[in-house]
Amino acid sequence: MRATFTNLTRRKKIMKYSLRVPDISCQHCKMRISKVFDDIGLKEYEISIEKKTVIVDTEDIKTVLSKMEEIGYPVESYEAL
Repeated sequence: MRATFTNLTRRKKIMKYSLRVPDISCQHCKMRISKVFDDIGLKEYEISIEKKTVIVDTEDIKTVLSKMEEIGYPVESYEAL
């Protein structure tokens, strides 16, 4: 007997990350970041102007970091929660 595997895809695990974004300073910043997150299909995120942090659930942190950089909000540091 021979086993055949088809259509197996590795699912990435969705992780929660905390991102430190020192350039977040106003509601406009929050709106720009929200728009990008919505555009790339993120559903769970929280942006804090006061703490200058973003909490995001993603399976692809590299894309999130890249998009943040593209719109002028580079991530100073991040950690998995």
